[in-house]
Amino acid sequence: MTLRTTDRWLLVLTLALLCGGLAMVLSASSVWALQQHGSAYYYFGRQLVFAGAGLLAMFFLMRFDYRQLHRWAPIIAGVVVVLMLLVLVPHVGLAIQGARRWIDLGPLGTLQPSEAGKLALAIFVAQWVDRRQGRLRSFGDGFLPFAIMTAAILGVLMLQRDLGTSVVMAAILVSIYFAGGGRKRHIALLLAGLGVAFVLLIVLESYRQQRLETFLDPFQDPLGASYQPVQALIGLGSGGFFGIGIGHSVQKYLWLPEAHTDFIFAIIGEETGLIGTTAVLAGFVVLTARGYRVAMRAQDRFGVMLATGITTWIGFQALVNMGTVTSTLPATGVPLPFISYGGTALAISLAAMGVLLNVASQAQEQPMPRRTDATADLGRRNWRTPFASPRRRPGVPRRTAGG
Repeated sequence: MTLRTTDRWLLVLTLALLCGGLAMVLSASSVWALQQHGSAYYYFGRQLVFAGAGLLAMFFLMRFDYRQLHRWAPIIAGVVVVLMLLVLVPHVGLAIQGARRWIDLGPLGTLQPSEAGKLALAIFVAQWVDRRQGRLRSFGDGFLPFAIMTAAILGVLMLQRDLGTSVVMAAILVSIYFAGGGRKRHIALLLAGLGVAFVLLIVLESYRQQRLETFLDPFQDPLGASYQPVQALIGLGSGGFFGIGIGHSVQKYLWLPEAHTDFIFAIIGEETGLIGTTAVLAGFVVLTARGYRVAMRAQDRFGVMLATGITTWIGFQALVNMGTVTSTLPATGVPLPFISYGGTALAISLAAMGVLLNVASQAQEQPMPRRTDATADLGRRNWRTPFASPRRRPGVPRRTAGG
């Protein structure tokens, strides 16, 4: 595979977001890094290392036939699930502010298995749905096992006290189920169940209730619970149309806590203004549109569902992060893909883009097969999702592939 045979828009957008993210991590983290570690380049250097590892994984997976992942899916998912469970083991998992999401690797830093879980479980669920092609629309043999599997995955994440990743993971799994041909009423039932579960999780945890109250009125306690959201809004508003200049942020001088992580979008707004934030938003919109285009053109069901899951993951997570920073959505604690500081998240996101780019290359290297009544419709109409079949006028015979 060459660069000419893949979706160059996807590749260019990914690299552009990565480069912009590295620049913003350097700017946003410099003051905090200097205070905590004696070097303004501490966090930038670590992010650069993981970016290099992620790029190696991305370019490797761009050339690795994604269809080979079909048979390896259970093993990949099994390893990652074991790691996700290990974070709950005392003296193995690292507890930070009451949450257990990381494994301490000593001088190498920390590993967050749930980030790897997004890709591993997307591959596994796409394979699982593909294997149940003829049974997926059944309640007892399709929907019910999928709902139980989804509940188990989200249950592990909730034991880690990671509501943000749970929301993103739910979006990934539901999108794959939808792309695979799941019944709409089953999807509605699943979404209703997930909605009730998330409401209960918020009600049962006081700190989540506090986040919801902060979202409803960000300025009710600007020096307490609402401090971070308010400072983020101040940073966004301070940038105006053109921004105050790269590296000139005031909020990064310890006004906005850990500005290089989940709230880095506020620093982007402060330093580059509305132009910069619009460019980032447009980048993710175009990337998401191109990703779904790849899914629609994939050569097999597994490729369709895999591309759909990865695209939903990146696009939905970016939406949730930017919504949180702008106080459009309640705080959930998810990073901005390719931009926020976080080594595991960055490397895994780049690896996922490698898989998506390989799906794109396979679709472009092989001609689209002509539809017949006996073959799968790659326009997804035979799968009853996401588009309905066109209606025929009375008296007009159905056209075959030979027309």
